[in-house]
Amino acid sequence: MINLTIKEALQKLKSREISATELTRAYLDRIEKFGKDLNCYITITPERALKGAAESDERYANGTALPLDGVPIAMKDLFATRGIRTTAASRMLENFVPEYESSVSQNLINAGTVLLGKANLDEFAMGTFSKTSFFGAPVNPWQIEKRLTAGGSSGGSTSAVAGGLAIAATGTDTGGSIRFPSAMTGLVGMKPTYGLCSRWGCVAFASSLDTPGPITRTVEDAALMLSAMAGHDDKDSTSAPNAKFESDGNLQPVLGDGKKLRVGIIKEFNDVKISEDMKTLFEKRIADLKSMGAKIVEVSIPNILDALAAYYIIAPAEASSNLARYDGMRYGLRVEGEDLIDTYKKTRAAGFGEEVQRRMLIGTAVLSSESYEVYFMKAARVRRLIADAFAQAFEQCDLIVCPSSAGTAMPLDSDLSPLEYYALDLFTVAMNLAGIPACSVPCGLAQNGLPLGMQVVGPRFADMQVLQLAKHIETAAAIDNRPTIIMGK
Repeated sequence: MINLTIKEALQKLKSREISATELTRAYLDRIEKFGKDLNCYITITPERALKGAAESDERYANGTALPLDGVPIAMKDLFATRGIRTTAASRMLENFVPEYESSVSQNLINAGTVLLGKANLDEFAMGTFSKTSFFGAPVNPWQIEKRLTAGGSSGGSTSAVAGGLAIAATGTDTGGSIRFPSAMTGLVGMKPTYGLCSRWGCVAFASSLDTPGPITRTVEDAALMLSAMAGHDDKDSTSAPNAKFESDGNLQPVLGDGKKLRVGIIKEFNDVKISEDMKTLFEKRIADLKSMGAKIVEVSIPNILDALAAYYIIAPAEASSNLARYDGMRYGLRVEGEDLIDTYKKTRAAGFGEEVQRRMLIGTAVLSSESYEVYFMKAARVRRLIADAFAQAFEQCDLIVCPSSAGTAMPLDSDLSPLEYYALDLFTVAMNLAGIPACSVPCGLAQNGLPLGMQVVGPRFADMQVLQLAKHIETAAAIDNRPTIIMGK
């Protein structure tokens, strides 16, 4: 049963071939068997899941089934869930239980999904390996004995879906935190247009960059999840007025039968060092697109290699402001000090991990009166140049493709410096700065047997076209990412 895609599961649920309760129990059994090995969940909610599954079965019985009724999912532990612990993988919020529901999780409840639990992540979504989690790092289900990274920050979500511990999951993408871990685990990760999915009730990292999105095993499943997650939200001032995405999971082809599509390749990425496997597979998928009738054009995003530097000024600056609210006064961890200031200091020193503290210090520094113009405003100008360059590039092409990462998943104990970790985001951060949609889709397996992903990038609100082209790439690559194969059990 855990081999089913969302689309397949819905067909069997509607035909009453399986029940939502049976499907949910299959995933809960899987969690019990492999949950500790993968460490992909922070909080598991079996009672809530079975109750939700029973309600789904009732709706199927009386003909009032919802769009995703009975689909068991994992929720990244960055989304507030009413009555269920929401930690952001931080000691600061280790025991925080919100009295409200995030808009995205509420939308998924309204669609009938079943919540299996809250997925692990980098602390406050700050990281690339999910190693900064207070609860320990999740493990990649591919070659599990080698303890490889499942990516970050949505590493718990990708570990759960790839390992068959959830049929799909939510993630957030601030600089690649959906796309990079999806590439590491052979999954489809969609970063929608900024403003398409509400951020309300999602623990903030960098407010102008944070983008909720789906993580699934297939492109069609990503379309189904995004249909439920997307929508305008009056509670979120950054929610797009025209935020809407609708799909029944049947993606129309954008290539073949004489259809012409201009697909761009970013010139500036040609000189970026990537693995031979990534280079070979990327070239194969480009050849496939050509054979389907796509016209390949080279486009230029002149400042795209500066995106990493701009991102690591803007994101920490926003983080330092957002995380100022965690002071031990109203909720979360509180460590008593000799006086008010000492309480602040001790609480924040004990509550935040090393990486979060590092980014807060950087952010506070670049926002200081001495550094604001020198660093933050320059980064903001680079951001505008990148957004404008993408807009100009899309006058020459319809969609853009590029790698999701330089290579395959690395061991969790890799000895990388903070700057080397940051550099892993090179292929993904520019799309967040520009606020445009991008989807990582499996493009093949490397010689070491691990998956690699490539991105499809589109103009703002071209999310459907992005997924349609991603479907072509998925079909051409044709890798088997079923969890029973991956786990080898």
